[in-house]
Amino acid sequence: MVYKGIDFPHIDPIAIHIGSFGLRWYSLAYLAGIMLGWFLMRRMARRYPGSITQTMVDDVVFWVTVGLIAGGRIGYVLFYNLGYYLENPFQIFALWKGGMSFHGGLIGVILAVFFYARSVKVGFFQFTDLLACVVPIGLFFGRVANFINSELFGRVTVSVPWAVVFPNGGPLPRHPSQLYEAGFEGILLFFILYFLWTASVWIRIRPGFISGLFLFCYAVIRSVIENFREPDAQIGFLFARVTMGQMLTVPMLIAGLWIMIWAARKS
Repeated sequence: MVYKGIDFPHIDPIAIHIGSFGLRWYSLAYLAGIMLGWFLMRRMARRYPGSITQTMVDDVVFWVTVGLIAGGRIGYVLFYNLGYYLENPFQIFALWKGGMSFHGGLIGVILAVFFYARSVKVGFFQFTDLLACVVPIGLFFGRVANFINSELFGRVTVSVPWAVVFPNGGPLPRHPSQLYEAGFEGILLFFILYFLWTASVWIRIRPGFISGLFLFCYAVIRSVIENFREPDAQIGFLFARVTMGQMLTVPMLIAGLWIMIWAARKS
């Protein structure tokens, strides 16, 4: 049976209009992810007291926000569209036009946490384990915003009843891969990590295990969903239908597995 697809639910990408100023859903997604992650990290630090205080959570969230935005933008420029930005360097700062890389944001966050952890003399992985539990919240909101913006959509399909005809994707129905990612990278990954960290003393006394599990699980989920996602037009497939997103998950997969093994062997 061939399905014609569902018409895209036209949603204004600007959530709030105030005169000539418009606040986009994409910006609200970042704000919601950061605020909810901050709230939950404070709750975790209060409920399971350790080396990290709620004041440290407040401070590290600021550092992480800077690293996330700077790293996400730089990563997108370097990994996905370097040629364009070399010709239009001032567009690098046009964050309101979109263009953020998860992998670049991850690198920015890691660097920010590393330097902050050194400044307060607390273990790096103690911070990243808390962050790993809440990052999926931001991933969920970010992918929903991608769907609203009709961007990063999936590949053409005529075999699933939930395929969507995106206004920026031509007349053919496509996988709503943004919602796949929101469900698996966001909801599923959050419940796995948060449940394990809160339920298992064995995991909490082995800093790094949850961080490694996050890297490993995200890499697996992303590499699978990339098979339903349309490759970036300016890059396409790298080789043998392998995308840039899949290539970037390889070091995450290896690092995550190694960190889990290292943390599990600690007494």
